[in-house]
Order: sequence, then C-alpha cells, then structure tokens
Amino acid sequence: MKTHEIQLRVRYSETDQMGVVYHGNYLPYFEIGRVEWLRHHGVSYKWMEENGVGLPIATLTLNYKKPARYDELLTVRTTFRSQSSVKIDFDCEILNEQGQLLTTLYIMLVFVNFATGRPMAPPDYIREIIERVEGGV
Repeated sequence: MKTHEIQLRVRYSETDQMGVVYHGNYLPYFEIGRVEWLRHHGVSYKWMEENGVGLPIATLTLNYKKPARYDELLTVRTTFRSQSSVKIDFDCEILNEQGQLLTTLYIMLVFVNFATGRPMAPPDYIREIIERVEGGV
C-alpha cells in the first residue's frame, strides 16, 4: 500500500488566539504520518535507530492551502513517491473533516549510518517494503 492515513484531532495548544493551527505545528503532524506509514509496514523508527539507521530530512516543501482549526479531526495522508540510492521521498496531505485539502508536503529523507554519520543504502527490510509497495501488495 503506497498510501497510509491516520487521523489526528487539533489540540488547543497547537492553535493561535483565532483557533487556527500555528504553521510550525504542521510538521509534527506530517512526521506522525511518516512514522505511522513505516509502522504500518512493520518497521518502527525506534527499532530502525536502535539498529544504527537514521532517516533525517534533506528537503521539504510545504504548501498551505487553508487553515486547520481547533478541535477539527484531520486526516494525514502519507504516500510513498520514490526511493533511490540513499533517499526516500513522500508526498503528504492534510485534509479536514469535510475532505478539503488544507496542506501539502513533499519530503525527501536520507538513510544515514549512525556509526559513521554518512549516507547509506536503505537496509534490506526497507527495500522489501518498497518492492511490496511498488508491486501493489
């Protein structure tokens, strides 16, 4: 499955005085989506890191379309886009309860060996996930 969805409710502490989600709070929503995409495919970030693999952000492009508001139930949609030698890319969206597109994100992450701090090829378990995803399984 290329796409995974998770729902989150906007908390009061994530908004400004007008009840609108502060722009910096969208990144944690997208991170939750990415972490849960991997978990859905059987891998946790924690386990990956304990096994010496990091996945830091190299590039992101965030586009705000409409504001998210206090107490709205948001859907965070994370879609695998591509994987190359040391990188993995995702397209992400946040939709409100009415299905309106609020925010989009393109993100590129790089596999890094914790021991060396250098980019590395994705581990076999990630390659297996990508093969399944690209095969439509």
